[in-house]
Amino acid sequence: MNSIPPLLRTKRLILRPLTVADAPSLLEARSDPDVMRYWDWPPQKTAADVAEVIANHRALVDEGRVLWWAVLQAPSGPIIGECDLSDIDRHHRRAELGFIFRRISWGKGYAREATEAVVKYAFGPLGMERLFARIHSGNERARRLLERLGFTYEGMLHSHVWREGARIDCQMFGQLRER
Repeated sequence: MNSIPPLLRTKRLILRPLTVADAPSLLEARSDPDVMRYWDWPPQKTAADVAEVIANHRALVDEGRVLWWAVLQAPSGPIIGECDLSDIDRHHRRAELGFIFRRISWGKGYAREATEAVVKYAFGPLGMERLFARIHSGNERARRLLERLGFTYEGMLHSHVWREGARIDCQMFGQLRER
């Protein structure tokens, strides 16, 4: 089983495997309180903090349970975000979709373009039959994106996340591969 995600290309973007060396480029998004407002973890303060997050996921990536991409503007632009498939379960053919983008890239369709490529890969070569996504309640941008991608609301996970002294509800969305 190959644990390295393939290079994915769209009209305006390149999605390539994310590495620890990307930490300084990811810091702009991951240190922004507005970007991280609906994330499970608070903003990171330094590139070393981001590198630690990436390194802590290395074993899951190596085991093929996580595929993680850096999203760059084509042909050689800056990293504007990241997408991942996590909790990959090859037996049940399902995975969780995740994404985060720099605030400066919001409203330009980059998140949709990148996540569409990841969904297409997941339902195609990866062989998944179900994708799901979990967002914090109130994250309307992510909700609208998931609905545009064809995900449907499946329910509420009450007090699902503990962040900075508070329990946070999450909403679950899912999508089945078309047959």
